[in-house]
Amino acid sequence: MRPHDLNLLMIFDAIMTEGAITRAADRLSMTQPAVSNALSRMRTAWKDELFVKDGRGIQPTSFATNLWSQIQGPLGQLEVAVSPAEFDPATAKRTFRISATDSIVAMVWGPLRKVIENEAPGINIHAIPSYDLGTDKVLKDAEAELTFSKYHQPDAVIRSEHVLDPSWVVVMRPDHPLAKAQLTLENFIAADHLLVSVTGDVTGPTDQVLANMGLKRRIAMSVNQFYNATPLLKESNLICVAPSLVVEKEIFSGELAVFETPVEIKGLPMSVMWHKRQDLDAGLQWLRKLVVKFIRERVERHEMLLSQCCRKAYCAETVKRILTQRNRENNDMTSTGVPQTEVLEADCAVNDEISKVKA
Repeated sequence: MRPHDLNLLMIFDAIMTEGAITRAADRLSMTQPAVSNALSRMRTAWKDELFVKDGRGIQPTSFATNLWSQIQGPLGQLEVAVSPAEFDPATAKRTFRISATDSIVAMVWGPLRKVIENEAPGINIHAIPSYDLGTDKVLKDAEAELTFSKYHQPDAVIRSEHVLDPSWVVVMRPDHPLAKAQLTLENFIAADHLLVSVTGDVTGPTDQVLANMGLKRRIAMSVNQFYNATPLLKESNLICVAPSLVVEKEIFSGELAVFETPVEIKGLPMSVMWHKRQDLDAGLQWLRKLVVKFIRERVERHEMLLSQCCRKAYCAETVKRILTQRNRENNDMTSTGVPQTEVLEADCAVNDEISKVKA
């Protein structure tokens, strides 16, 4: 490959990454006319328009998208090969982009900023919106260096590291009629539920577990952000199943009462992800190590505090009884003729007494 061809590929990569001629010029420390002239040479050499105007921005053609997918890996490896392997946070000047939800930002940004102010004054951290925790597109398109996912599938070019297993709890206002010593499964099902659904789907992990038991709850209201959930819970009789980390502030301040979930809900593990082209990127390794450290420390502290204030709800005997009854022809009555609603409360009471004896 001739030197000027490699230069064009580097400029092309910058335009694709930044999505604008001006930002690409800033990234490359070039003038905008110089980048525009280089783009003209690309169009002539590669016989394609490459980019078309889209409002105030530009969009790549199919040829450009396909070309970029082929050169990203080799260009990244070349950059690592010719750049010094060392990364000194004290002198480095670099911007990292992280695709993260509000809860991740709340856990990481504060302690990360303290490190930057004390040890890495030239480092910038920019948050990129994360509307879908199941996508790694932001990494493949080089829109971010790090992202987080609960649904990561094996991928040849995406790397991941586990950071947390979310805990689900039931929250409600402290003076809610159900805010007693224990939340029974019967009362849980009978309550009006608030569901937080980013996608708009009104079926969550709780509903899947209940369906397996032949049970169903009422979703009386839904919102698409946890930010909108807590005010509703404080001023109504709604209850909500939520990841405990998301409502941490309200739980530990006493603004919301917190209970175990009456049925076992297993949250999907969350991982931090990056593209394999940056495996050897010492700067990203430094950042990733800090991010993982801060999240794990926060989760450990959170679990300790949660164990001190979370009230009982889960009753293994009740769950076992319902699953057994579901496989029988008579779902309404036990073999002794006792109504199921009475069995629910009786089993939980027995389980509590056993727990007290063991304690």
